Amino acid sequence: MAAAPTLPPQRRGSSVPPGEVLLDVRGLVVERGGRHILAIDELEIRAGETLAVVGPNGAGKSTLLLALARLVRPTAGTIAFAGVPLGPSDDLVHRRRLGLVLPAPLLLSTSVFDNVAAGLRFRRVDAAETRRRVDGWLERLGIAHLRDRHAGQLSTGEAQRVSLARALVVEPELLLLDEPFSSLDPGTRAELTDDFERLRRGTAATCVLVTHDLHEAVRLGDRLAVLLDGRIRQCEDPARLLAAPADEDVAAFVGAPAGIRGRVLAARDGLVVVDLGTRLGPDTATRAEVLLRATAETRRVTRDPGA
Repeated sequence: MAAAPTLPPQRRGSSVPPGEVLLDVRGLVVERGGRHILAIDELEIRAGETLAVVGPNGAGKSTLLLALARLVRPTAGTIAFAGVPLGPSDDLVHRRRLGLVLPAPLLLSTSVFDNVAAGLRFRRVDAAETRRRVDGWLERLGIAHLRDRHAGQLSTGEAQRVSLARALVVEPELLLLDEPFSSLDPGTRAELTDDFERLRRGTAATCVLVTHDLHEAVRLGDRLAVLLDGRIRQCEDPARLLAAPADEDVAAFVGAPAGIRGRVLAARDGLVVVDLGTRLGPDTATRAEVLLRATAETRRVTRDPGA
């Protein structure tokens, strides 16, 4: 029997070309207390993109992130990284490929430099390369002056910058961010979001950003996924998703205009004739039901002169 494929050792840069599928999730189920809290039929995350995942509290956003990090065991389903399905023996290699940033920074009781260097030392990067990379990221994140300060003396914003530096310094292929700006005051949050957007574009990392802030998700995400009741209800370009929500639940979450229900009567000359319910008869009862919603692309709605 042939041996199951295993992940190759980590290398700098992405395992697949930009735009190709880096993570492929199929039939992923996570249960807690006998109840499905996450059920992802299919999700592809492409190398180099930022996927922003939004949803209300309790939707399963953090669980999805932890499952992608192999920190939560799924009940069913597969996660493939660069085409290789992940098994229990791959967990350590997989985790070395990623960076993880949590809502509240969990820092070691030591200096800022040592906190940022921890992942590199774990990966046995030599001392000179460690100093170069740590000092570089401290500079990029504007905290070089805090290099020797003890983590316990940092403000919340400073600590989260250290947490981001620690995740980015290992040059991860996959960067997982769970509400990374949620614990910050509005001014600090806006400033750090600006810095992160600038720095993210300068890396090769693929990002999955979990947030409840729709504005933040639209700004930072190349694609937007709406997670409701543990399921991804829509995943596509933010502008298209906001202009054409897949269903009423997605529309309600993203704040899209309410729709008007009707039935298609005919299509002619590129136009669709819809009965909005004023004169539905037996001959239209089985026609396709639609939901009309005004968007920026809407041209016109006219009244049938024969009505």
